[in-house]
Amino acid sequence: MPSVTYNQMLEAGVHFGHLRKKWNPKMAPYIFMEKKGIHIIDLNKTGTSLEQAGNAVRSIARSGRKILFVATKKQAKDLVKESAIRCNMPYVTERWLGGMLTNFATIRKSVKKMQSIDRMLGEENITKKEKLMLAREKQKMERVIGGIANINRIPNAIFIVDIAFEHIAVAEATKLGLKTFGMVDTNSDPTSIDFPIPANDDASKSIELITKFMTDCIIEGLEERKSSQKDAPKQDREFKSEGGGDGGNESARKPRRTRTKRSEGTDKVETEKAKPETKPEVKPEAKAEAKPEAKAEVKAEVKAEESESAE
Repeated sequence: MPSVTYNQMLEAGVHFGHLRKKWNPKMAPYIFMEKKGIHIIDLNKTGTSLEQAGNAVRSIARSGRKILFVATKKQAKDLVKESAIRCNMPYVTERWLGGMLTNFATIRKSVKKMQSIDRMLGEENITKKEKLMLAREKQKMERVIGGIANINRIPNAIFIVDIAFEHIAVAEATKLGLKTFGMVDTNSDPTSIDFPIPANDDASKSIELITKFMTDCIIEGLEERKSSQKDAPKQDREFKSEGGGDGGNESARKPRRTRTKRSEGTDKVETEKAKPETKPEVKPEAKAEAKPEAKAEVKAEVKAEESESAE
């Protein structure tokens, strides 16, 4: 798992908070001290929060789910966009449209419209003026919703830079029950998200350091997912070769069928041999026919004997 050292956070200015008059009292557990009217964030708490958020993000990426990156601040949009593209995740860096998550079906219609415009631009039967107007409309739509054009469903988690600035995104994600990760400065409410990361969300170096750490955790989770998918077929083949699985059952069934057939055949032969030899049965009709013939023969013999004695 990637790590962020204490010195790296100091050099990036992660520990600098807002003025005391702008602080949120719920951030008190994460504040180390106050210096010249500015709150200093406890970097030990930041390191612990980073580790928890990194483990959660890695498990989400390992399961194949999407994480939405949100940062519309000027100093954060380019950094977050590059990180989201690097880990192949959706992003919103220009403007958060109201209902982007809660009214996702309407946003998908806009994405389909942008894709249809892209197909129309490839046709040859449109004029130059129409082509120019379609290109401008596509550029405008792509700037706002181009980062979520490749997702067909609502992402399972959201990573936000400055949750106070992106409060609409936080509200929509909370309403839908998504996992929320975010950089929380001393002027924000850390209880509004699931995994707050106390850090300076105004300095570009601080944003780059935290975003890079989260991106590395996501990439690590995706690599673990790929390796597990590659190992699965090997395990299946080994399991089948050992006699398990469907292949093992089929191979085990075939000899059983032949054995049953052979046993049936041997049983028939044994039963035929064991049967005693019996005389053919005589039908009652034949018996009835044989009785008068026997009587006639007896009568003929008696008459012959009488004739001999008379002589």
